[in-house]
Amino acid sequence: MGLFRRIKNNKKPVLRQIIDLVPRWMLDSCTKQFKTDKGCSKYRTYDQFVALTFGQLNKCYTLSDISTGIRVCETLIADLGLIQSPARSTMSDGNKKRNWKVYESLYNKLLKHYERVLKSENQRHIIEEIKDHSIKLIDSTVISLCLSMFDWAKFRTAKGGLKIHTCWDDGLQIPDLINITEAKTHDRYGLGQNIFAKNTIIVEDRAYFDFALMLNRIFAENTFVTRIKTNTQYHSIEEIAPPIDTDQDILKDEIIVLTGVKAIETKINEHKLRLVSVYKADENKVIQIITNNLDWTARTIADLYKKRWDIELFFKAIKQNLQIKTFVGTSENAVKSQIYVALISYLLLELINRTIAKKTKTFSNFVEKIRICFLFGFLFKY
Repeated sequence: MGLFRRIKNNKKPVLRQIIDLVPRWMLDSCTKQFKTDKGCSKYRTYDQFVALTFGQLNKCYTLSDISTGIRVCETLIADLGLIQSPARSTMSDGNKKRNWKVYESLYNKLLKHYERVLKSENQRHIIEEIKDHSIKLIDSTVISLCLSMFDWAKFRTAKGGLKIHTCWDDGLQIPDLINITEAKTHDRYGLGQNIFAKNTIIVEDRAYFDFALMLNRIFAENTFVTRIKTNTQYHSIEEIAPPIDTDQDILKDEIIVLTGVKAIETKINEHKLRLVSVYKADENKVIQIITNNLDWTARTIADLYKKRWDIELFFKAIKQNLQIKTFVGTSENAVKSQIYVALISYLLLELINRTIAKKTKTFSNFVEKIRICFLFGFLFKY
């Protein structure tokens, strides 16, 4: 592809090969933007990025693990572009004081930088009727924290937590918008951006069922696909006959108008909507999907909602394979820095897996192979 050069006698350690996928000018640009090297003489932003990435890919649970792991070999320190192995106390200060937004900015820049490659190398399921549309999947996941240690992350009376609000781009097969809040923040308000470009399809679960939000998306010419709440009042004005010999899981397809008090107050009752009832055999239940699109087939709408599984698999992958449940610092700055470095690590590993690896592997399987390479000092030989 021309993106990566295969050098037969590449002597760089695996970690350095991965970190080199982040253009140094890009990291320097983010560093300059947020002035994160101001007043630092030794432990710079690059050093922190290397240390936190080492912790992610080696599944280190403490700063001491990271410091000891890097210090194990003098050659490794030089190969990683470090002057010395960072001490635990130095890393602790850096995590506490260095603005986490530098890594948020770096993630967004990397996503833009590799956008064409990620789109061309994904293996997403394409729905023919809407293959040219942009599809966004929106959901969130909660990370539990000990309130006595993370007192800034209040959730319940005796429990702490944070919530990672995520917008998953179906074309990239990777998140393109992330926001980290206290766990008590409602999903509806988790992402600052709820309206997207014209003709964008937005797939969400029932937590985002909100009349005002739905109305705004109608005006923005977005298409929403979500679950209807069980107590929603509506009137069916037309029933669409499903295909006779196919789509046996489609039980009902109808055009409706909402009739509840809040629907009338927001004036969404003035717009026709679509309600598709689908039987899920694996859970032995019927789900009702509501959308503002009246033209697509019921199969397309059902398959769109089924795509939500992609974002659930992403949450599962990062929780099982990267360090976002156990943190090496307790401050808000340290936690958010670690999460964004985890997201950067995910992006880089996905990039390698899609473009260099000879065989398609699951993310978990690929990360396991990377860690074996770390353990034995092997180089990339795909």
